[in-house]
Amino acid sequence: MPPKLRSDDGRHLVIRPLAYVPEREIARYARARKFPIIPCTLCGSQPNAQRRVVARMLEDWEREHPGRTEAIFSALCNVEAAHLADPRLFDFASLRQLAPPAVAVAGADPDADARFERETLGDGAP
Repeated sequence: MPPKLRSDDGRHLVIRPLAYVPEREIARYARARKFPIIPCTLCGSQPNAQRRVVARMLEDWEREHPGRTEAIFSALCNVEAAHLADPRLFDFASLRQLAPPAVAVAGADPDADARFERETLGDGAP
């Protein structure tokens, strides 16, 4: 969900003012201010929630590769719709292979790609 989101019917605007603040900074601030912890059984606080699994995965990645979570967040902030695999944005089902380029590179094997696909993917490959 983006930091600012209009509802589908256009009547409401959801604003997440801390969307760009790392969760660890929010937790640190909350501890410093001694904010009370309000128990909640919603929003992924259940012990087996996928949210916890993903949080652990991100923590492990960050430990092994510092800066990775920031890189992921940065990628989410620079989305190019044409690069997504969303069939509502692009008709992948009707996509057909293009003809080989008219200009051949000197010494290049024009059948190299097809041969590589057969060897790698097998004869029955699309």
